Amino acid sequence: MSIPEVGDRAPDFTLPGTTLLAGTRIDGEYALAAAIGRPVVLAFYPGDATPRCTAQLCSYQEELDDFVELGAVVWGISPQALDSHEAFARGASLTFPLLSDTSGDVVRAYGVQAPGIGLRRSVFVVDADGVVRWRHVGLVGLRFPRAATIREQVEQLVG
Repeated sequence: MSIPEVGDRAPDFTLPGTTLLAGTRIDGEYALAAAIGRPVVLAFYPGDATPRCTAQLCSYQEELDDFVELGAVVWGISPQALDSHEAFARGASLTFPLLSDTSGDVVRAYGVQAPGIGLRRSVFVVDADGVVRWRHVGLVGLRFPRAATIREQVEQLVG
């Protein structure tokens, strides 16, 4: 599949995910359609507990309160299973949901698959109507957009 363009409807999906709240693992199903009505930041990352992914998701964690104040949710998406996500979240003190795309269906729906590395480090900002309003798709996977850059895009949506 091709990468959704800005202005395209974001591909809908439902994935299992886990969140740590006060140290307790809470598993659930996360559906993009259920998040309609508020902005969603989808952060695709190649692997749990790798140095670049840890740096990326920890930077988003540091700004999480700003996203929440704007009414936005942040979801991390990678191919690892929930137990791996739990260990990563505990080790990196992450409190936003980490979704498990073990089949790769969502990665393919967003066109961010990459031979050899699994997926391209990518971020999509989806508006309250389910439309892609901003995207960053990495070519090699080493760079990621700063939380402040993503926050600016969300601020434009909520005015």
